[in-house]
Amino acid sequence: MIYAIAIFLVLVLIYGPQLWVQWILNRYNRKAEENFPGTGGELARHLLDRYDLQEIKVEITDLGDHYDPMTRTVRLTRDKFEGKTLTAITVAAHECGHAYQHAAAEPMFMMRTRLATISVTAQRVGSFLLFAAPFAVLISRAPSAAVFNIAGAFLIMGFAIVMHLLTLPVEFDASFKKALPLLSSGYLSEKQMPAARSILRAAAWTYVAASLATLLNFWRWLAVLRR
Repeated sequence: MIYAIAIFLVLVLIYGPQLWVQWILNRYNRKAEENFPGTGGELARHLLDRYDLQEIKVEITDLGDHYDPMTRTVRLTRDKFEGKTLTAITVAAHECGHAYQHAAAEPMFMMRTRLATISVTAQRVGSFLLFAAPFAVLISRAPSAAVFNIAGAFLIMGFAIVMHLLTLPVEFDASFKKALPLLSSGYLSEKQMPAARSILRAAAWTYVAASLATLLNFWRWLAVLRR
């Protein structure tokens, strides 16, 4: 019974944040807001132009809402880009918040950009270690390749989690110090602001919530290696 409760709590900790984020975003993504004339994509273009960031593009993506500092592009999923829902409007403002951080070369954002580059390299090294583990056993005649496997699994699955946790302040800054003041300056009504705050909070936790789900895969790796 105790083990069952422990497993349940672990699953809640891992999947709970992700389910909460999706529930919040979906809850306010169902009906168009009558007081807002433009879509999320149009708002993003307007907000960027308002701060003389015409060089930053706004595009539709299938890879999730994000700001790409390498190509200087705000990317929104089709429902956000074409939607006039509260979620579409608020998420667009959040992603523009990252563009403002980049334009101002804010230290925390620049650190996150560097860590993201390192994360790509870490995943490549991790993949190589997993591939090389069996050959290392043959060459060294060691009884186990656990060290290679654990290191590889962490670099592939664990590094991204650490990166997102370390840079969570960047997400909250984009939500509550960039997007929220803009939205409250006439884009949304007072009645809509509490929901917008919930959406911005969910947007800030999106990457961390998604990354936590990979922890289960990491633990599975460790369980296999112990056998």
